[in-house]
Amino acid sequence: MSTTQSDRLRGLLEPLVAAKGLDLEDIEMSKAGKRRMLRVIVDSDEGVELDTCAELSREISDQLDESDVMGEDEYVLEVSSPGADRPLTEHRHYVRALGRLVKFQLTAGDDKGAGELVARILDVDDEGMDLEVPGVKGRKATARRIAFTDIAKARVEIEFNRKDKKEEEA
Repeated sequence: MSTTQSDRLRGLLEPLVAAKGLDLEDIEMSKAGKRRMLRVIVDSDEGVELDTCAELSREISDQLDESDVMGEDEYVLEVSSPGADRPLTEHRHYVRALGRLVKFQLTAGDDKGAGELVARILDVDDEGMDLEVPGVKGRKATARRIAFTDIAKARVEIEFNRKDKKEEEA
């Protein structure tokens, strides 16, 4: 997708998405046979309900039909929330992952060196985050602080037997 088309799409779609109280996370364009696939990824602190995606999809479709941003070629529109395995790239992504287990790829700038770290996010501020690194083989968990500048990549780890926050508070 050309930068100009991407910018035009973002300018057209951001107000619609924001009106629903959502963040426009990404716009992806790809080929699907003879047609193009336009994927609009939205999210919020509370997550995104299916009905909201459906409403937004209709509004985006109407807006795209009224504009010339997609040109004359056919396209398929998909509006969805990001998957559980999406990369954490923005400050808000880390805030939304509070209490979750995350796999970090660290840069050499970290005081403990480059490498991989799996830890639970306890707190997030403007410079970085406080983590709880699970203990191995019966050892206690340890606290650790990392700066955003020391993170090369990060993704939430799926936990099938994770205790819900409500269970922990009870």
